[in-house]
Amino acid sequence: MEFKKRRLVTVITESSIEGRVTADARRLGAKGFTCCEARGEGHRGVRGGDWEGSRNVRIEVVCGEAIAQALVRHLLDTYYADYAMIVYLTDVEVIRPEKF
Repeated sequence: MEFKKRRLVTVITESSIEGRVTADARRLGAKGFTCCEARGEGHRGVRGGDWEGSRNVRIEVVCGEAIAQALVRHLLDTYYADYAMIVYLTDVEVIRPEKF
């Protein structure tokens, strides 16, 4: 079995922009993504999801380096100033690299 290196872009942000962020990821070349609800506490306080306005989402995109860099740059330029958002990158290894 052979593994290939890819990047995992993890975005934790307000659920109100989930659709915009996932559409941006696809437009920038990502072949897919995974989303789930997220709760926690950070710089902007507690995000417990008790009401619609306080819900967070975790969006994960596995992709190549060029797409990862383009996506992170876009997120920083487009959303970082106005939305609660953190983004981090992780090196991952995958099988079936054509899916990513």
